[in-house]
Amino acid sequence: MSDRGIVAAGHPLSAEAGASVLREGGNAVDAAVAAVLASWVAEPLLTGPGAGGFMLVAGAGEEPTLLDFFVEAPGRGADEGSRADLVPAEVSFGDAVQIFNCGAASCGTYGSPAGLAAALDRWGSVDAAALAAPAAALARAGVALNEAQAYVSQILEPILVTTEESRRDFAPGGRALREGEVFRSDELAEAIERFGADGAAPFYTGDLADAVVDWLQERGGQVTRADLAAYEAVERAPVRATYRRRDVLTNPPPSAGGTLLALAMARLGERSDGPPSAVDVVAVMEETQELRTPEFAAGLTEPGFAERLLAARLGSTTHVAVLDADGRACSVTCTNGEGSGIVVPGTGIHVNNVMGEGDLNPLGFFAFEPGRRMPSMMAPTVVLAPDGSVELVLGSAGSNRIRSAILQVIVGVVDHGLRAHEAVLAPRVHFEEGLVYVEPGADADALRHAGRQLVAFRARNLFFGGVQAVERDRATGELSGAGDPRRGGAAVAA
Repeated sequence: MSDRGIVAAGHPLSAEAGASVLREGGNAVDAAVAAVLASWVAEPLLTGPGAGGFMLVAGAGEEPTLLDFFVEAPGRGADEGSRADLVPAEVSFGDAVQIFNCGAASCGTYGSPAGLAAALDRWGSVDAAALAAPAAALARAGVALNEAQAYVSQILEPILVTTEESRRDFAPGGRALREGEVFRSDELAEAIERFGADGAAPFYTGDLADAVVDWLQERGGQVTRADLAAYEAVERAPVRATYRRRDVLTNPPPSAGGTLLALAMARLGERSDGPPSAVDVVAVMEETQELRTPEFAAGLTEPGFAERLLAARLGSTTHVAVLDADGRACSVTCTNGEGSGIVVPGTGIHVNNVMGEGDLNPLGFFAFEPGRRMPSMMAPTVVLAPDGSVELVLGSAGSNRIRSAILQVIVGVVDHGLRAHEAVLAPRVHFEEGLVYVEPGADADALRHAGRQLVAFRARNLFFGGVQAVERDRATGELSGAGDPRRGGAAVAA
């Protein structure tokens, strides 16, 4: 708890990097950028310079703004006939299994360097080199994998062993790094320092961009120099929903997750004035899941799509959440997907596999035209109290489980009066394809009585997302934060 600001992130080192910036007088955006750069080292399989994401800034008099720097579909000027096949990899969460795809063809046009540079240009108050230096030092010294990152390493091993360069960094000896073993990369340190000194330019029009394109194209990838040179972070107005007299601000189209989350929040508010039951929560999850049709995916690029959808219906990865002493909130979610297994030599860049994620390609693989932002499930979110101040800033990792995780944490804080850490720790449920996945402690009996078919997990699991949240107590104004233990998260006070 603190009244000077809190950073919640997916790793203690990421959170500490951001909190240190707050202590030295930086604002929430400065702190978030420092935390994201540190996460490239502390959470290297979930994010990095080859990733993409979204940042939501609100509070302290800021015009609420969503900065979109997610991955774009590549292929400007590319020869589709030379495209390699996607390489399938089975990822097991213990009680559930998903197939992801990797390889050069799975790589999309990354956005993280452009997004962080744009955020600092608009809101930053600290020099980029100063924000980058601690992360670069971490990369050179190395970070020992904690339990959560070791689990991520274990389940992603089928991807990590697919190429020589990936094995060198993440699976020496042919097996993934384990708990206590060290991830270290001088090349990643140099990339972070380049960002601090030169901003995004080297990653899009400079030598790093050339190295990425040449390496991918030799292996059947579709990312071209034209794709990288054309990439820009885009500012958007957040989509809004009303819930219990509060405004919920989140990620607008062409992202999918925020629009579905806004609809779920508004629908849930209609059902009753009291706290919703697990049955109510699953019902709105089912309704929003059913909306993910080809028509929905195609409509996301149409002007005014979210407003029309919400009006008609109402009559995913690491996250950093920051709330500073001035009440400014910064919520930023980044993802490398599961990683493509392609680490470009000399750059430190592990390129994303977003083009190979089934959840993000509802129209089929390679269906989107070059330059189209992919329809992410990521939904950095801010909840405004009735007086307009920031009450809660949060977001989650977790692919298609992102919106269900965020929904349940908001319900915990707003309806049940939980502090951030209590709401993040609470057991979760998730509806998908007719099944309700449940963690221990969820109201399984009520769901069975309602006729739901359950898949019971034996323990908390990162399958259910990784929510990082900071909350302002409505009575005292005191801040509290939580990092999700499902993904090794931590909250650090300034």
